[in-house]
Amino acid sequence: MRISVFGMGYVGTVCAGCLAHAGHEVIGVDPVRAKVDLINAGKSPIIETDIEEIISAAVKSGKLRATGDQDVAISETELSLVCVGTPSQVNGNLDLTYIRRVCELIGEALKNKPARHTVVIRSTILPGTMHQMVIPLLEEHSGKKAGVDFGVCNNPEFLREGSAVKDFNAPPKTVIGELDQESGDILAGLYADLKAPLIRTNIKTAEMVKYVDNCWHALKIGFANEIGNLCKSLSIDSHEVMDIFCQDKKLNISTAYLKPGFAFGGSCLPKDLRALTYKAKTHDLQLPIISSILASNELQVSRGLQLIMDKGSKRVGVLGFSFKAGTDDLRESPMIEVIERLIGKGYDLRIFDRNVNLARLVGANKDFILNRIPHISRLMVDGIDAIMAHAETVVIGNNDPAFQQVPELLRDGQRLVDFVRIADSRSENGKYDGISW
Repeated sequence: MRISVFGMGYVGTVCAGCLAHAGHEVIGVDPVRAKVDLINAGKSPIIETDIEEIISAAVKSGKLRATGDQDVAISETELSLVCVGTPSQVNGNLDLTYIRRVCELIGEALKNKPARHTVVIRSTILPGTMHQMVIPLLEEHSGKKAGVDFGVCNNPEFLREGSAVKDFNAPPKTVIGELDQESGDILAGLYADLKAPLIRTNIKTAEMVKYVDNCWHALKIGFANEIGNLCKSLSIDSHEVMDIFCQDKKLNISTAYLKPGFAFGGSCLPKDLRALTYKAKTHDLQLPIISSILASNELQVSRGLQLIMDKGSKRVGVLGFSFKAGTDDLRESPMIEVIERLIGKGYDLRIFDRNVNLARLVGANKDFILNRIPHISRLMVDGIDAIMAHAETVVIGNNDPAFQQVPELLRDGQRLVDFVRIADSRSENGKYDGISW
């Protein structure tokens, strides 16, 4: 393909060099003359493993050159990768000056180009930036329509400094956020030879993915450091602890617990978090990440409560209130907290959980149910039908498979609040609301 890369900084230089090395014809574009001259002299404007040799070979083969003229770059290529910087402002927001300027320039260049061109943003931008800034600027300055006269994609990069060339050629994933299928098809062709999962999605999701990745990486580092600080104060080898931790690929280093939903509860997580943070305090240690987990969990409980209250009905039915499906354990169940708060606010409640119903008769939690929460046990009914007959707002509190039929049972005027994403199909006409989706 014939590709122009806007921005000969860290990401742009690596992308331009690696694409040229793969056989594409690449034009690097940058307003800084020194960078253009370095590229054309076969030298890299950045320091990165292997990139100097790649740039040199690509320039010698005629596959890579650089210019400061965006009109030439657009007219001689079919696809543009935008890799300009998006630094932080003082208030933490992104400075989009370079994104804005390059979109204006590309738009002006597209105005006089008869052939369809695809513009791909690789710079890290917040969700909504493509639709609120990039596309409007391109359309305004070109006089053309995105998705019709020219293509648009968002294509976040996952390059680590020091191993960027290796990461480009063997990425963990390739994510394409496409405005239209033709744009996505063209960009997907660019990565056809890479052996990595190719994910094609909408533009906003692609914009968000990069932030999720980086925040997760930062959280892992911060979490490991807090564990390390506590281990050292307890004379424990933190690396040995984390080596053992990382051997668990079923729960620890896995997809487990990484889907948004309602708050956690049960007999282990809240208790152990409290104990560990207390232990840290006795050693005069601050663990801000670990100490914030329970506070974050409480906010999710409040969010769930507010979601129910926003429906505007006092007749509420709760399906599932043990801390997770398949158990009768009510210890620190966040649904119990929601139920008690609703009772306190005067709501007319009915609740059902088949495991808790059985436990009320014969289970180990019988005493807890009948003596610790008798005000709640009196609200229990015998099945889903009783809940549906009573409630104007139905709340699904755990993922018991029996609740999957509930969206289809909703009658006119009934609302469903789903804390677990019991089904991907959502009711129309505002009947359905998920806690984090």
